[in-house]
Amino acid sequence: MEEEIISYELRLYIAGKTAKSVSALTNLKKYCEEHLKGQYTIEVIDLLVKPQLAEGDQIFAIPTLVRKVPEPIRKIIGDLSNEEKVLVGLNILPR
Repeated sequence: MEEEIISYELRLYIAGKTAKSVSALTNLKKYCEEHLKGQYTIEVIDLLVKPQLAEGDQIFAIPTLVRKVPEPIRKIIGDLSNEEKVLVGLNILPR
């Protein structure tokens, strides 16, 4: 039986190119390449450009990472510097 490949749809909400936002995106890309190679998409939404998009995912803090797929939706707030916390939060098993 083949292992089912799960694709992750991730959305990172930021507000401009702050140190925290840049750090969050850098950390997220690193974890995805290490643990989800070829199985993820990252959509970065800058709320300074599109503030109306914060309402849809109920974003109250920046940066916030939202896992849209697979369900259930999960959210992680902060610069994503704690790899273990991010992997647990996204329900990703370390390779």
